[in-house]
Amino acid sequence: MIEKKFTPKRTICKVTFTVPADWAEKEIAVVGDFNEWDVKANKMARKNGGWEAEIRFTPETETKFRYYIDGKRWANDDNADGYLPNAYGTEDSLLKVGK
Repeated sequence: MIEKKFTPKRTICKVTFTVPADWAEKEIAVVGDFNEWDVKANKMARKNGGWEAEIRFTPETETKFRYYIDGKRWANDDNADGYLPNAYGTEDSLLKVGK
């Protein structure tokens, strides 16, 4: 699940990424263009019965991302704003932050 909340002045959008607890045994990271696909940059925490991470974006951002799970597999978000083909013959999730 992806939840987008703008700050009152709409200068930042706080995006909360949430996935079910059974997706991973040890760890999940949100990885994408926004962090140069660094699997260590945005680790998710166990929270509210699942995995969760909040990342801040500026308005009018469009970025590709995926989840990196337990250091061995990739997954897309079922609630992404879209999907784009990647260089590996699969697809990346798309996040669009409006105005």
